[in-house]
Amino acid sequence: MTSLRKLGSSDLEVFPLALGGNVFGWTADEAASFAVLDAYTAAGGNFVDTADGYSAWAEGNSGGESETVIGKWLGARGNRSDVVIATKVSQHPEYQGLSAANIKAAADASLRRLGTDYIDLYYTHFDKPEVPVEEIITALDELVRAGKVRYIAASNISPERLEASLAFSDRQGLARYVALQPHYNLVSRDTYEGELLDLAERSGISAVPYSALASGFLTGKYRPGTTVDSARAAGASKHLQTERGQKVLTALDEIAQSHDAPIPTVALAWLAAQPTVAAPIASARTVEQLPALLGVADLTLTEAEITRLTDASA
Repeated sequence: MTSLRKLGSSDLEVFPLALGGNVFGWTADEAASFAVLDAYTAAGGNFVDTADGYSAWAEGNSGGESETVIGKWLGARGNRSDVVIATKVSQHPEYQGLSAANIKAAADASLRRLGTDYIDLYYTHFDKPEVPVEEIITALDELVRAGKVRYIAASNISPERLEASLAFSDRQGLARYVALQPHYNLVSRDTYEGELLDLAERSGISAVPYSALASGFLTGKYRPGTTVDSARAAGASKHLQTERGQKVLTALDEIAQSHDAPIPTVALAWLAAQPTVAAPIASARTVEQLPALLGVADLTLTEAEITRLTDASA
């Protein structure tokens, strides 16, 4: 049985791969989404990540589609207490920003779509520096006290704002961020490493990195002269043009071959081995894409292999 990882100072224990819900109701329809969720939980997974804004960017969608699909699945399976559900506030077209009133209204809307009376982990999706941290934390604390949210977290936030938020929580005895969702992977390290990672480590905060496979680049399917049919192909293929991208692919190829493991598994294993990281986030449109992601739970890289990848991605 895969050992679960504790999330920061909370009592949440999560599988070492968070299943990204951004594809649900977008590139995966309801039936495909249900199949992926079923396969993920059957393999021991218990950590599903979504946001109220998923997937407002898609033609014909208005936001909340992912939460709605997850809510229908939870209702159909009757397994709410077995799954840690993380969602986010600030980006839904009808609930923009982090004012106290918006945080509360958006949380209620998320709860309705998810068909549940509590959210396990509630993130501020994108920080809004024009809103005082005191207002944001106080509103989030009220949700925790009301039983609507178990724990709070932050995504896309500066070290300065994170530090100010933690200091206010500590000073006032209010709910405190237990997790951080940074953009972090083998070809995007400066988006987390440095001041933000150091602060998370000092503060006992777990990281749950998004874009863990760099929009698919770290799956290894993007190679010179190949064309990939994906909604994220443009973002992923740009890494092929960089020296770092090519070095990382070479190192991934070698290590994957030595373990007889898929390339995405190795990329996720490097991330899972980094300081503060509890569980990388990765999404799957189909059940067939899942094994290469779930493999992170069973693959432990050697120190030499971690160093090899770290050097290649420098």
